[in-house]
Amino acid sequence: MNEAAASVEAKAGRAAAGARKRARLARSVPSVPLLLFGAPFWSAAMTLSAWFALWLFERDVTFHLAELLWLFGSGALLAWPPSLFLARFAALGRRAETRFAAYLFFLSLGTIGVTALLFALDYREFYSQWHAPIGTRTWFFQFAFTTLIAFYQFLVMGLRLYLPIGGVILVAVSLWLASDRFAQRR
Repeated sequence: MNEAAASVEAKAGRAAAGARKRARLARSVPSVPLLLFGAPFWSAAMTLSAWFALWLFERDVTFHLAELLWLFGSGALLAWPPSLFLARFAALGRRAETRFAAYLFFLSLGTIGVTALLFALDYREFYSQWHAPIGTRTWFFQFAFTTLIAFYQFLVMGLRLYLPIGGVILVAVSLWLASDRFAQRR
């Protein structure tokens, strides 16, 4: 009888923990207005950052300016929802400085990661004409190494296009999202 009671108690504890996790996940989902207005704003801000950095280094007359700006804008647009969700999940119920750190970390990592992924897909598409047929062992190696090289090239050459404006915007948006006025009370 004692073992049965312990088993029931353990099941109830697991069920309660599962309910808390589901509630935390549900509270981490950003509001619709924050997604609808935040994503285009974030996209425009990162596009502006890339354009300003190119202009600052007098490279705004590049042949691929429109494609570069599209890449940075699309990457930021696609990165906003998952980055915001992860930051809210990490910051839920925490103090303001922890919320700020979570938004700063996930917005920067998400934006850089998604933009680098889009760059890698474009890079991979260009080089695929010289690769082995799809599904072969050689193709998998070529796919993996082409993607890794594209990520590396983006980190080396593309990351600086987020500075100086992108960093300032990132800090300002992170402060705004982490403020007590905007605390996660969903």
